Amino acid sequence: MNKGLKIGAVLAVSAFAAGTIAPVTANAASKKTVTVGIVGTSDKKLWDQINKTTQKKYNLTVKTKVFTDYNQPNKAVADGSLDLNAFQHVDFLSNWNKSNGHKVKAIGKTFITPIRLYSEKHKDVKDFKKGDTIAVPNDATNEGRALTLLQSAGLIKLKSGVSAPTLKDIKTNKLNLNFKEVAADQGPSALKSTDGAVINTNYAQEANLKLSSAIYVEPVNKDSKQWINVIAARKSDANKKAYKEVVKAYQSKQTKQYLKDTWGKAEIPAWDIKLK
Repeated sequence: MNKGLKIGAVLAVSAFAAGTIAPVTANAASKKTVTVGIVGTSDKKLWDQINKTTQKKYNLTVKTKVFTDYNQPNKAVADGSLDLNAFQHVDFLSNWNKSNGHKVKAIGKTFITPIRLYSEKHKDVKDFKKGDTIAVPNDATNEGRALTLLQSAGLIKLKSGVSAPTLKDIKTNKLNLNFKEVAADQGPSALKSTDGAVINTNYAQEANLKLSSAIYVEPVNKDSKQWINVIAARKSDANKKAYKEVVKAYQSKQTKQYLKDTWGKAEIPAWDIKLK
């Protein structure tokens, strides 16, 4: 999911016993190398930086491996072939666990990436007119998040008590807005043929949309907890020392500075922010 479901990294550990090479398994007893699988390459430099920290402080080497989709990381962690992942937010993990036996557990926060409403026709949410069309992602997680954003912008009202709202859960739509459901990665393209589009940050960046051009930004508050990205482990392995060391290395001043320098306000460090 990215940076909306934005997305991040999968971690696996290869172990080397003193003097001999141990079998490369996720549960080997002596863990000296952590392999970080990342979806795409946008976070590779960050993990290279984290590797320098873990080598210096914990004698732990972090490597990267690139994955091309979001379907495998939790399965791999659950079956023990990978140790950790850091590609998903809380809501995605929660939904995956409900369908797969609650085998994966979040062990550390990484960042939160607010999604945004863009328009090439309007400069403010107050400019939307009756009958205008807004594009929203068509997958359950991102559509619910997009509709919640539109509610916070004052454009619609949703039924209360719905954790993952869909178009059917719109209670009030005073402007009779139309909604065009598109694949999340098609949001930038849909922007050209609609009056507005809710676009995940990673897809906005890939399309070279300036974040500052958004006419509304998802507020970061107590309702944002579900959108915080996390590092996750197999539930039975959640307290392993090596995993905690990776989390500590990630949650550092250096990472904060890297996120700021690289992504500006797109990725907000989430491990020590207070959501009010």
